[in-house]
Amino acid sequence: MGHGRWQERSRLNVPGPFYAGRTDSGLNGPYYLPEHVLSDDEHCEFVHRQPADPREVAALVEIAHGEPLGGYAWDGDRHWTPQAVRDWWSRRDEVRAWIGRELDLSEEGRNEPEALRQYAAHLDGGLEAYLRGYLFWLVEGREPRPGEALPDL
Repeated sequence: MGHGRWQERSRLNVPGPFYAGRTDSGLNGPYYLPEHVLSDDEHCEFVHRQPADPREVAALVEIAHGEPLGGYAWDGDRHWTPQAVRDWWSRRDEVRAWIGRELDLSEEGRNEPEALRQYAAHLDGGLEAYLRGYLFWLVEGREPRPGEALPDL
């Protein structure tokens, strides 16, 4: 558990400590925790929304624990760099296009349409603020204080 390989992570994982790489095709994450986990074109799970509180962390760890291939990990802070986060953000249109294709195919049941719409809304809404805070964390090694300037994406 928690030994996913960085090199195998899905390009759709949102930058942050949690990510998934090679997982089985059981799709437990998208089924039990669609507000955080979806499945990519290869039926591998990925984290589309990082947990924001202890309960969400526990839920994601529980999904990871039930993944037989051990494809989840939470060492993303050791791998993401500010430039890599900015590069991911610069390719968000590719993610948006993937979401659109998935919504067109949603009858196959791999991902819930509502979860896909939530990912799109997060991409267009709060994700930028989260990523700016995550950049601060990567550079400064701490949470930003209220009113403290955040790095640009």
